[in-house]
Amino acid sequence: MAIRNIVRFGDKILEKECRKVEVFDERLHQLLDDMKETLAKAEGAGLAAPQVGVLRQVCVIDVGDGPVELVNPEIVRTSGEQTGAEGCLSYPDMWGEVTRPMKVTVKAQDRNGKSFKLTGEELCARALCHEIDHLHGVLFTAHATRMMTTEELEAESRAKSEGEGKA
Repeated sequence: MAIRNIVRFGDKILEKECRKVEVFDERLHQLLDDMKETLAKAEGAGLAAPQVGVLRQVCVIDVGDGPVELVNPEIVRTSGEQTGAEGCLSYPDMWGEVTRPMKVTVKAQDRNGKSFKLTGEELCARALCHEIDHLHGVLFTAHATRMMTTEELEAESRAKSEGEGKA
């Protein structure tokens, strides 16, 4: 396994449509392994192949229950709504206020081509939507109603928690 470089905003590869995976071989397995290791080192919730310079429909998410590999993922059902701060490993220290579904069901394939469905809620739903958007060249900034720096996000978070403690 290897840590791959994460492509930063401004690189046109992030805006391109990815090709479906048709060959489930050792190269795909290596890509998935490298992406999981890169995601863990970066301490993110998800990573899509174009973020490591590969235009294939592959992403990994890890929202605390261990990494999940998704090949050729497709959202098949959504419900509810959530609005909150969303970040991206390709946009370090930037956050956007984004509305996403509260619950998402995705159809995908594993590293060997076997189909499965995955349903995620809250952060998992947000991560699934965010990473699948990457595979279609859509960045979270396209959905953001406003952008914030890490400092603004932390200040807003502090003000909110201080306000919650008051009667």
